[in-house]
Parts: sequence; structure tokens; C-alpha cells
Amino acid sequence: MSAEEDKCDLIPVSLLDDGPDTGDGDSFKNVKIEFQQPIFSALNTSGLQQSGTNPGKEGVTAVSGASSPSVVTTSDSESGIFSSESELCVEHDSELDSFCCTEQKVVCSQCPVVGSCQGHTVTRLASRATVVRNQLVDVCEQIQLQALRIERFITHTLSSKERTLQLEAAGARERVVSQGSAVREAVEEEEQRLLEEVQTEQERVEQCLLTQRAHWSQAMAMLTSTRARLVHTLTHSPDTLLVSAGSEIAERVEEAEGVGEPCDTEQLSLPSGCGASRLMRGLWASALLLGPSAHGSANLTFNERTVSPLLSLSDDLCTLTFLPKRARQSPPYDPARFDCWPNALGSLSLSSGTHSWVLDVGQSAAFKVGVCYASVERKGSGKEARLGYNAQSWVLSHYDGDFSFCHAGKSTALLVARRPSTIGLLLDWPSQTLMFYDPESFAVLHSVRHTFSAPLLPACAVADRSITILH
Repeated sequence: MSAEEDKCDLIPVSLLDDGPDTGDGDSFKNVKIEFQQPIFSALNTSGLQQSGTNPGKEGVTAVSGASSPSVVTTSDSESGIFSSESELCVEHDSELDSFCCTEQKVVCSQCPVVGSCQGHTVTRLASRATVVRNQLVDVCEQIQLQALRIERFITHTLSSKERTLQLEAAGARERVVSQGSAVREAVEEEEQRLLEEVQTEQERVEQCLLTQRAHWSQAMAMLTSTRARLVHTLTHSPDTLLVSAGSEIAERVEEAEGVGEPCDTEQLSLPSGCGASRLMRGLWASALLLGPSAHGSANLTFNERTVSPLLSLSDDLCTLTFLPKRARQSPPYDPARFDCWPNALGSLSLSSGTHSWVLDVGQSAAFKVGVCYASVERKGSGKEARLGYNAQSWVLSHYDGDFSFCHAGKSTALLVARRPSTIGLLLDWPSQTLMFYDPESFAVLHSVRHTFSAPLLPACAVADRSITILH
């Protein structure tokens, strides 16, 4: 058989390609592939034999247990990487050069003809060894890729979580300290409790991160060890031992498959409500609204250009009234005007500091009050122009006696002890907090924290009677 026919290229395709696009251009920059490992040396030896090296003069040393090394030679008739000294069939005293797939054992060429393997499926020993080697190469490649994924999880995901945790914990502390400073005498004990809660949660998350890091580091070490053993089996076992090591190989593969894949969970992040307190939030709002530095918006009015034709606006630009059909008129076209929903926006753009304003909702049975981005849709009857039904508006809604908070099409029912005749809004830009409250009792109706990405405008909708901005 010629050298050209025996050539067996076992290099995995993924080792030659650039690899999958992970979105992180530096993911594989620090991955070092040692091409001097036995598996690559063995494959390169095969390539040298095909490029002109005399295989009859190149030897491979096989080590078995404590016995002294013996030199074996390769030939064009063997599998291409390894062969052992010839062993003889006990039954026919012939060289063992075949493999019985039915009985899973090494036999000679006469066994399937006149021996115990008649009628069995028999293949050449070299071909069988090549198949096993190819399978081992694939398994080793998969284990290596799995180890790389775990390494990326440790170095990128867990490290990023640690950095994010520090930022979130620092932000939580700032919120707690900021609120506590406004009403320190009344809430000193509550402030200390909340700080301890943040610290406890931070320590819990840090412990989770440490546990995850230790677990996946151990898993990666086990995978590396398993792969090393399989590579050793692949590169140091003669054909007769290689094809007979099926159970050991299966056991190693099962160990590798049992490691599993890492995943990100909520346990690796600080809870979103950490550092929040209903008592602290209520007292903080009261201090801002009733203290010597109350944050009112005395110049707030409705922007006439935005008022829907379904509404009328008072001369002082502070009162919106829902109009019956017969009283409606068609105002001049304006790109800023809502043309289908009974909406109107305030005149002030809010993007810093702390602001509050109060609206008299009287006996209106259907209204919405809140804030929205200036980019909210103004035309059409779709959800993009309907307050509370898109991602650009946050409103408290009252309809048919029920109160709810609406944002992005999601509604949260609110339990209100008594129907307020006025509703106050407090927007604290530094803490990214929007709060709805009852100005008479200063009870907090609802509050939401959100990372606002653009300036906000006061927003209102009226579908019954009137609402008025109070100064």
C-alpha cells in the first residue's frame, strides 16, 4: 500500500479556523495553544512521513508501566502514527492485523476465514485504530473548547459581575445616605439597618461569586486533567491497546460531560430593591416637599402646541378640560400636537435637580398624570401615542375608581385607601426616582426608579371633566 493511500489528516477543522464569533475580539487573544503537546507531535510525525521521510528509519518509543522502552518502527502498511511489535494469533500463529467488530477483539487475517470469527464483521486493525483516533481528536477538541468557555465565563462574566456589584453597592449606599441625611434625626436607626442590609447582600453576592469561581475553576482543572489523559492515551497507546480501551475512554468522556455549562443567574447580582425602605422613602419625600428648600415648579404650565383637539386649555394654560364631540374644533396642524388621544404635555423639560408639582384632579373619573420623553409619538391612535402604553411614558392612571401605574403597556394595580382630590409628583433626577403621592396626607401612592436616558416632560391625559396644575 502506498504512502499516499495511508495518509490520515487528524487535525480538527476548528483548530484551523478562526473560531466562532463571540462578539469579543479579545476573547481568544490570550489563549495559548501548545503545538508541542503529544497529540500535535504525533500528527506532525504523520505529516513528515508523507513528505518524504523514510518511515523505515524513524522510530517511536513506547512506554508501558515500569518496563524499559522499546523502539517500534512504522511502515506504509500501518495506520500512520503508531504500531506495536507484531503479536501472533494463538489459534493460527499469524500476525494480529485485523479487528473483529462483532466480538470487539484483535484477530489475525485467518480468523474470519477459517477461525472463530467466521461470518463476523471484520476490519483492518489500522483502519479501526484510525477511527478511534479521529474520535479521540474530536472529544479532545470539544473538551478544550468547553474549558475555553469556562475560562471566558470566569475571566469575563464573573469579573464583570464583581465590578458591577461594587458599582451597584456604592449606588445603593449613596441613595441610603442621601435619604438619611434629609431626615437624619428621625431615621438614624433605619439608615443603619439599611446599610447593614446592603452590606449583607453585597457579602452574599460576593460569596456566590467566590463559590462560582471556585466551582468552575475546579471543573476546568478536571476537564484539563481528563483531556490530558485522553491525549496521553491517544499518543502513547499502540493500536492493540488503543482499540481495547473503550471502557476507560467512555468513563473519561462521561466525566467530562458531567461538568455541565456555566450560566449567569440572579444570585450573582445585587437585588434591585436592596437599600429601599418604605419608611425612608416616605420621610425623604416629606422632607423635600415640606422642608425650607421645597422643590416646587411654580412656572409649570401646559404647552398649548401639544394639547389634543379632544381637550380645551384655559387662558392661564393650567387647566385641561375634556370636550364633548359637539364642542370640538379642528386646530391648525402642528407636529407637536396629539391628534387622537386626549393628551397634553407640560412646558418644562426636566433633566437635573429635584422637581415637584401638584395637579387638582377633582372628580374626574378618567385621567393620567406622569412624565414622558419629548420623543413620544404625537400622531395616530396606536400605543406609541398612548400614555403608559409605550416605553417612553410613566403615568399614574385612574379609571372607573381604580388606580394603577402604567409603563410600556404593563399595568400595576395600586391600593389607595381614599381617593385623593389632588395628586403630587416628585422627580428626583440624581437618584432617578419618580414618585406619586397624596399632597394632603403625603402618603406615597407609588414610586419607581428608572435610568432615564433623556429629558422628561410632565404629561397628562383627561377623558372626563378637568384637571388643573396647582401653584
